[in-house]
Amino acid sequence: MDDNGQHSTRRQFLKTAAGAGSAMAIAGCAGSNEGGGSGNGSTNATGGETTGTDAGTTEQGDGGGGGGSATLDLINSTMSSLDPVGASDTASGWVTSQVFDGLMTYPDGAIPVEPVIAEGYETSDDYRTYTFTLKEGVTFHDGSEVTAQDFVYSYERLAGSDNSQQKADILSAINVVHETTGEGAYEPGSLAVEAVDDYTFQMEISEPFAPTLQVLSNNQFAAVPEGIVGDIEGYDGEMSYEEFATSNPIGAGPFQFEVWEQGTQASVTAYDDYHGSAPDIDGVHWQIIEDSNAMYNYAMNENADAFEIPTSKFDPSKLSVEGTDDKGRKRGTYGPLRNGKQADYIGVPTLSVYYMGFNMEAVEKPVRQAVAYALNQQTVVEQVFKDRGVPAYHYTTPSIYPGGAEAYTQHAEENYPYGYNETQLDEARRVMEEAGYSQSDPYELEFLIYDSKTWMQTAQLLRDQLQSAHVELSITRSPFSAMLSRVENMDMEMYSLAWIVPWAAPDAFVKHLNPAKSGPEADTFEAYNNWPTDTETAQRAIDAWNRITENRDPSDESENVRAEAAVTMEEANWEAVANLPVYHEIEERFSYQNVEIPPYGSGGAYKQKLNDATMN
Repeated sequence: MDDNGQHSTRRQFLKTAAGAGSAMAIAGCAGSNEGGGSGNGSTNATGGETTGTDAGTTEQGDGGGGGGSATLDLINSTMSSLDPVGASDTASGWVTSQVFDGLMTYPDGAIPVEPVIAEGYETSDDYRTYTFTLKEGVTFHDGSEVTAQDFVYSYERLAGSDNSQQKADILSAINVVHETTGEGAYEPGSLAVEAVDDYTFQMEISEPFAPTLQVLSNNQFAAVPEGIVGDIEGYDGEMSYEEFATSNPIGAGPFQFEVWEQGTQASVTAYDDYHGSAPDIDGVHWQIIEDSNAMYNYAMNENADAFEIPTSKFDPSKLSVEGTDDKGRKRGTYGPLRNGKQADYIGVPTLSVYYMGFNMEAVEKPVRQAVAYALNQQTVVEQVFKDRGVPAYHYTTPSIYPGGAEAYTQHAEENYPYGYNETQLDEARRVMEEAGYSQSDPYELEFLIYDSKTWMQTAQLLRDQLQSAHVELSITRSPFSAMLSRVENMDMEMYSLAWIVPWAAPDAFVKHLNPAKSGPEADTFEAYNNWPTDTETAQRAIDAWNRITENRDPSDESENVRAEAAVTMEEANWEAVANLPVYHEIEERFSYQNVEIPPYGSGGAYKQKLNDATMN
C-alpha cells in the first residue's frame, strides 16, 4: 500500500515475492494486499483513490452488457512472462492458466484437484512413484500431439532452466529424485522423470508428500512442446526464448495466445480443438491497469464484465448475500453501482492468514498476552476492512482447518483464551499488573508495520485499547522491504505480516508455528519469532511438527495424525502468543449480469480456467 492508502492486489505482491516457488509459503503478503476482497484475480488494486488515467475515462466498450463480441473483458495488472516456468506472479498466471494445461488442474480454482491432460494416475505402495496415463489425441496449439516426452522436457525446464523462477517447487517441495553438483545446484538430466511410452509418464519423489497432486496442478508444471526453446542441455530450440515468453507461447489449454502489449493489454482466443470442455466464449481480453481509481472508472464505464471494487468505493449496505456454500463461499448481489447497474457477487476465503508477530526474546509473555486480550478480531474486520475478511483465531483458514469451518468456529469459541469476538481489557490489565507494570510505569512496545492505511488503523485501535492496560504502544511505519529486513534480522519487537500458502492443507499453515524454525540459528526461517525452544509449550509444538513430517503420505491414517498435530500447534501458539492471527482475506469478484462465470475456489480466481464462462 502506498502513502495514499492504495491497496495492491495479491497478484501484484506475488510478482515480487513468489520467485521462491509456489510450493513455499510466502512472507509478507499483507505488504501489498489487505483490506479484504482484494486479489480476486480480476483487477489490479483495491484501495484508496489516486489520480485517474486515460483508462479511467474510456468510453463504453463491449463489456458490461454493452453488446459486441462474446469476448470476456477483464482487468489485470502488470505481467512478467508467458512462460509457465518463468512467470512468478499471479497476473501472468491468470493468462497462462488459459493457455497451458498440465497433468492435473484446480477445477475452477478449487480443491480437490482433478486430472486434465492425465486420463488417470496410480501411486506405488510407498507413495513415492507416480504413474500418469495421458489422454490420447491431445494437441498443442501448433497442432502437435502432447506425449509423455513433452512432460519430461517441461519438468526438466522447470528444474534446470536458467529462466525458471520456480525450481524449488519440483526440487524441494515435491522433491523429485535428482542429483546435485558440487556447488549444490541441480545436475542437468538427473531428474527422475520418464516417458515409459508415448502416453505413460512416471515420476519418482524422494519421500511421500501428500500434496503432490496439488502442487503438480500449478501452472509451472504445464506441458510445453518438447524442444520449443533451447534453454536446457540437449535442445537448440525451435524459437528464441524471448519469442516464446512474450509473443508466441504454445500450450494445450482451452485458449490460444493472441496478443500481449506490456503495460496495456493481453488477449487469448478460444482453441477449437481443445481436448476438454470447449470454450463457450470467443476469447478473453485483459486491460492492464495499475491505478485503483482508473480501474474502478473503467469498470463503471462498463468496459469490464467482471472486476473488483476498491475498499474506498465499497459500500457494505449495497451487498446482499443470499447464501454461503459448504466451501465458505458467499454468493449474492451488489448494487446499485455508480452507473445504476446491479452486479453479481462472490466472496471466497483465500489460503491466507494476516497476523501480528512477536520477537519473543524481546517482548515479555505478559505483554504479548495483554495485546491478545486487547485485540478484538471481529471489530478490526468490521471497522477497518468493512467485513471483507474473516476474523482469524487460528493460523489455518476455516475451509482448511481439520473438520472444516464449523470445527474452526467451535474450537475457537470454546478454547480461544483471549476472548472470542470480544476485548478483555480487565484481563490485559491483570497480567500487566501481575508483571509489575502500572499506569505510571507502563511497558513501552514498538509495533512495526509496513506502509498500509489499514494496518495503521488497526494499530491505532490497538494502541488506544492498550493505554488502559499499562502498555504504551508506539507505531513505526516503514516501506515493506525495509520492514521485512528488520524482521528477518530480528531487529523488532512486534510486527505485521501474512502468509499465503501454496496448498490446501493445515500443515502448509502450521509449518510457520514451528519454534525450531523461528530464529537466526535455524537453517531456514519458517517464522520470525525467536521462539525459545527450552519451554514445554515449544517442545509440544516441535513434537507435533515432527509427527507431521513423519506422516507425509496421503493415507487416511497419516492425514488424521497431521490434522491432530496441527491443532496441537495452533493451541501451542495460543499459549505462547508467538503469532496473533487477525484475519483471513476474502477474495471477491463482482460481475455484470450479462456474464456467467462459475464460482472459483480457495486456490484463487487466477487459477480458474475460463472455458466454462458464458455471456448473454
